[in-house]
Amino acid sequence: MSEIPAKATEFEDPSDGARTAPEAGLGTGVPAGDPMWQSSPPGSMYDYIKVASFSIGPDGLVEQWSLRAEQVFGIPAERALGMDPIETFIHPDRRERGQRKMAEILDGREWTGVVPFRLPDTPDGTRGTDGLAEVYVMPTRTEEGAKAAVCIVVDVRVLRTIETDLAASQAIFGQSPFGFLLIDTDLKVRRANQRFASIFGGTPDDHRGKGVHDYLPRAEADRVSATLRRVLETGDSITDMHVTGYVPGSEERRHWSINLYRVHSGSGRPIGVAWLGTDITSRRAAAREAAAARRNLALLNEAGARIGNSLDLETTARELLDVVVPGFCDLATVDLYQGLLAGDETPPGLADGSAELRRVAYASAVSDAPFDGADTPVTVGAVHHYSFNSPCADALRTARPRAVPAEDGGLVQSTLAVPMVAHDTVVGLVQFSRTKGSEPFGDRDRDLAVELAARAAVCIDNARLYRREHERALILQRSLLPPGDPVASGLDIACRYLPGNASTGRPSEVGGDWFDVIELPGHRTALVVGDVMGRGLRAAVAMGELRTAVRTLALLDLEPAEVLSQLDEIARGLGAPGGVQQATRAARRPREADLSEVYLATCVYAVYDSVTRRCTFANAGHLPPVLVEPGEAALMLDVPPGMPLGVGGEPFEEVEVELPEGALLALYTDGLVESRDHPLDEGLQAFVGALTDPARPLEDVCDHVLNTLDTHHGEDDIALLMARVQGLPAESVGDWTLPREPRSVGRAREYARGQLLSWDMEPLVDTAELLVSELVTNALRYGEGEIRLRLLLDRTLVCEVWDSGLVQPRRRRARDTDEGGRGLQLVGLLSAAWGSRRTPRGKTVWFELPLPDGENGPVDPAEALLSLF
Repeated sequence: MSEIPAKATEFEDPSDGARTAPEAGLGTGVPAGDPMWQSSPPGSMYDYIKVASFSIGPDGLVEQWSLRAEQVFGIPAERALGMDPIETFIHPDRRERGQRKMAEILDGREWTGVVPFRLPDTPDGTRGTDGLAEVYVMPTRTEEGAKAAVCIVVDVRVLRTIETDLAASQAIFGQSPFGFLLIDTDLKVRRANQRFASIFGGTPDDHRGKGVHDYLPRAEADRVSATLRRVLETGDSITDMHVTGYVPGSEERRHWSINLYRVHSGSGRPIGVAWLGTDITSRRAAAREAAAARRNLALLNEAGARIGNSLDLETTARELLDVVVPGFCDLATVDLYQGLLAGDETPPGLADGSAELRRVAYASAVSDAPFDGADTPVTVGAVHHYSFNSPCADALRTARPRAVPAEDGGLVQSTLAVPMVAHDTVVGLVQFSRTKGSEPFGDRDRDLAVELAARAAVCIDNARLYRREHERALILQRSLLPPGDPVASGLDIACRYLPGNASTGRPSEVGGDWFDVIELPGHRTALVVGDVMGRGLRAAVAMGELRTAVRTLALLDLEPAEVLSQLDEIARGLGAPGGVQQATRAARRPREADLSEVYLATCVYAVYDSVTRRCTFANAGHLPPVLVEPGEAALMLDVPPGMPLGVGGEPFEEVEVELPEGALLALYTDGLVESRDHPLDEGLQAFVGALTDPARPLEDVCDHVLNTLDTHHGEDDIALLMARVQGLPAESVGDWTLPREPRSVGRAREYARGQLLSWDMEPLVDTAELLVSELVTNALRYGEGEIRLRLLLDRTLVCEVWDSGLVQPRRRRARDTDEGGRGLQLVGLLSAAWGSRRTPRGKTVWFELPLPDGENGPVDPAEALLSLF
């Protein structure tokens, strides 16, 4: 309506895209009947347009005035009757022209036009407003036959508003890129736009009268119909409702996002529902891809966090399955090469992929599921192999994933066999399976499965390498420990060594714990317990070097504090290139050494003398020894701890303790009394409390201690050394003091002969007399002060000659013409062992003879003398 029509017949046909509510039949609520007699309910188009009417008599004055005219012009009928409309509504400047038009009308001429008017002033003095009306005048006659007219008046502003609304509605409806439907109160399509018709076929008019069941599957159509009724009843809009269906001629499932809102007439009466839909199939596919990518990324992140936390092969395999079931698949299994589990350097995978494998892990999110996707069920722990033609063998052979065909009628519908490849080596196979009802594996799933298997394979290979190194370190560590139960003079000894986590069955890095029992001259024994800080093969090697150094220093018969001082220098060189050789340079450099270059260690070194039953302790940062005297409670000995080996700069103190007969001495490492869950003090008290019955056999005491403290153990190695004191009886000791004179040589021979005969050791008399004579003679010639001779009988015969001199005897090779210088050579030939050591007041030279066993008697002194010339 861009122009005002000249004739009433020029008004647009309401059926052409602008059907009014009564004509459209929307919401009439009137039973079907003769449409000529159906009433238009309130809110019809005429109410919206507000059409007014009045009649003009032959005299040009108003004869009839409708109620709608009262509403439009605001003039009641009693005032309007007899009123001249030209004088009342037309501006004075245009009244002359108005009078001419009125004359033409009363002359019987039909007229339609636009007339400017002004409402009369109100009684209260308010000036009337100006307006523009479209007037349709139809000539008529009165009962007397006089000419008159009927006028129909519409406010032009209302018409133009309707024109604008219709144009905008038509543009939005027709040009919208979305599918647009107008659905009436009977849920039938009253109007469809071109976009909707282009999707479902035909023209827009072809869709009039159809319902949602004509476009959607039954279940989906029922759901949408219920939603449409709810929108009609409540007026609540629906946004982004997802609807699934198919378009004609295509079997592809399509997805739409639907917005629904209720449509009202001008008076607010509901007349239907507007349907605005857009195809989101591609968007949903992209969203699924993005969701799958996010899920896969999250799964990979989870795999990185959860797989490989253990250095155990089986545990790592189970960690993989904990990640993928049920997040990625419904069933999964892991098979590893049997040879790899047996510790082979290289997994023995045959070229045809049929090597033996062991099933190490299985997980299922489905009850009563098989152990495999498509193969014969294999239980966890069983050893099996795949046939040459199977997809699994092909995956192992080619190191590429393979799809495993599903069995007919089985629960599993999709299975991937993925080789576990680490550093170009196949270590096993993992199978991922999805049951019926789950989405089959796609290309993206295959890539993810390969990545997950590869990550697990690297962790498993690391665990394999760790297991190999761990076993080597254990072999090294155990080879450095004393074999069996050590034997010592005057001591009953029992010991235990447990690698870390031995009680839990989980592998752990080898530690540097060690213990040793070293026999010293004079029926003395050195007891050693130490712990290298740190773990792994290097700690075990450092422990071996320290243990070797301890044995070497012990055989030099140094005092305990001196032994630890020398060990401290050695430990300071272990972490630097050159190992123990670095100790020599470490001794010359400043005490402020870089501790990052050394291995720190703690150590207790004790020397027990079976004759005096006195034990001398020195401690380098280690836990205190525990002593249990007969009839007394266990107590920790107050031995100054000192600094750990490798720190340097601090001297070590010695403590001498007399041990009563039957006393129990315990040396140990911190793994026995300390753990993450139990503090050290609590563990020490528990250890002391476990030593309640020291009279029991030592083996039983050791077992009781370990069983009692089991809850305190798990992470670290344990070394436990227990010794019960059994001093050398007084009748097994011969001790004499000799003056510094030549006659003492003969007297020493007499003492030795008499003592050996009293011990019923006659086969040793001649040899012992000769060697005692040599040692006493040397003491007279090269020593100082009085001479002391001591014979000790235990598992061997030991002879000791003491004097106050500090010069150590030195064995040399005599020339053929020399008359002397062969004494120590003779001692070396006739004795099982000999040597010398410093004492607080001089030195002691000793030799040792084995006891006669009836088969191998002592060496004949005459033959030994002849061999020297």
